Amino acid sequence: MRGATHGGWAVCAVAVALAATACGGGGDGGSGDAGAVLSASWGDPQNPLEPANTNEVQGGKVLDMIFRGLKRYDPVTGEAKDMLAEKIETSDSQNFTVTVKDGWTFSNGEKVTAQSFVDAWNYGASLKNNQRNSYFFGYIEGYDKVHPEDGSEQTADTLSGLKVTGDLTFTVKLTQTFSTFPDTLGYNAFAPLPKAFFDDHDAWVKKPVGNGPYLVDTYTRGSQMALRTWDDYPGSDKAQNGGVDLKVYTDNNTAYTDLLAGNLDLVDDVPAAQLKNVKNDLGDRYLNTPAGIIQTLAFPFYDDAWNQSGSAKVRQGLSMAIDRGQITDTIFQKTRTPATDWTSPVLGKDGGFQDGLCGKFCEFDADEAKKLIQEGGGLPGGKVTITYNADTGSHREWVDAVCNSINNALDNERACTGNPVGTFADFRNQITQQKMSGPFRAGWQMDYPLIQNFLQPLYYTNASSNDGKWSDEKFDGLVDRANRETDQPKAIGLFQQAEEVVRDNMAAIPLWYQNGSAGWSDRLSDVKLNPFSVPVYDQIKVS
Repeated sequence: MRGATHGGWAVCAVAVALAATACGGGGDGGSGDAGAVLSASWGDPQNPLEPANTNEVQGGKVLDMIFRGLKRYDPVTGEAKDMLAEKIETSDSQNFTVTVKDGWTFSNGEKVTAQSFVDAWNYGASLKNNQRNSYFFGYIEGYDKVHPEDGSEQTADTLSGLKVTGDLTFTVKLTQTFSTFPDTLGYNAFAPLPKAFFDDHDAWVKKPVGNGPYLVDTYTRGSQMALRTWDDYPGSDKAQNGGVDLKVYTDNNTAYTDLLAGNLDLVDDVPAAQLKNVKNDLGDRYLNTPAGIIQTLAFPFYDDAWNQSGSAKVRQGLSMAIDRGQITDTIFQKTRTPATDWTSPVLGKDGGFQDGLCGKFCEFDADEAKKLIQEGGGLPGGKVTITYNADTGSHREWVDAVCNSINNALDNERACTGNPVGTFADFRNQITQQKMSGPFRAGWQMDYPLIQNFLQPLYYTNASSNDGKWSDEKFDGLVDRANRETDQPKAIGLFQQAEEVVRDNMAAIPLWYQNGSAGWSDRLSDVKLNPFSVPVYDQIKVS
């Protein structure tokens, strides 16, 4: 989790850095055609679009279009700004009073009230609802009763720390001081839900009803989701177009080809194979900008083979066998930067980024790699298999390059092989079902620009995105202390100490910091990527 009371210290610390990296293109296209629809590349989400059950990029794109929460992250700076929150007050950073703005409704006409938030949060936290993001409610009092971590049955259906005190007011009591809690509330898991979600859940899942600038019109899995502008949307960020057709592609090279052929308007994942051509192909209709994304290799610590006393040395050796510089130069045409820590440069030094923290373990050294792997007991089974989804992100190219680097470093052409999974949804299902037997792709796109978000969701015991099930008491303790700390430098320092524990155990192998990229047709203007590398769809104009 994360938090802020006194002005949102961590978000403010990185706002300047993000403002420097956020980019847009296409110039000012004038008013555009407010009724025109654009088409964009997309991939099927893993789960139905329940806000508390979506923790991956493709589903998150849609939730950002159809929902608005108490906070919203500025599309340029990333700063957490009030959206539906009239005010969030606290005197002790543990007890909060939330006032919801009047005049907001869901697209079905139902009023957005304090109850809309409290009901949604209770649903998301409940063990029986099996929501992937339930962990985000873990600091609210009563979570241990609605979602016991010891495998026992829940003894309550609602969080005791949530109380509706008026039509537009509710209180939140946390189990501990959490100074930046308000700034986490722009994450989709905290979105409000209409009564229709609970009254006819199956119908809602088929056609979600939210309170954002777009409506879900139709969705055919494996083909397309059509979103259309909600004319009565009450927010200030009204859509500048008539809607977005999100077209499913299982190969981003095909999407890029369709863009060049005039069959697609927007690609927000330019394939690696086209990076050397993209400027000639698109000219100023292409942008590449730093984003809060890091690519890593995670490990299945639930498999004893990766949880032995010498396993950390094996992981460190594998890390040193990867020539990050060569891969980012040749595969990605320098649109990625070799990682030297487990966060992102967009945080800046004041926000906790530690350039060089990984030290020698992120530097290519074939001799040292072989030595460490041998000292750690060798590769489990004599080889490693890297699992990845083959439908998006040019993952096949870089996984092959990583394996080639490892094989060359270890003088063993069979030491590493790639294991492609056809679709992102299938890949994620295998991960959540704990079917990984070796390292797997684990890219992370920040939910909000805090160092906490790069560490706690991924490495804290039983955290929502801790897919490898790594666990370390020292790390957990440092994160708990950091979350309680209200002084900015002290809190960031504690998080940095926690990151050192990640380093010492090589809980995951950091590969590179990823830029956001996009290419678009000449029908579009005002194309921008936010600091999360997601297109700001509602501001795109269509001629």
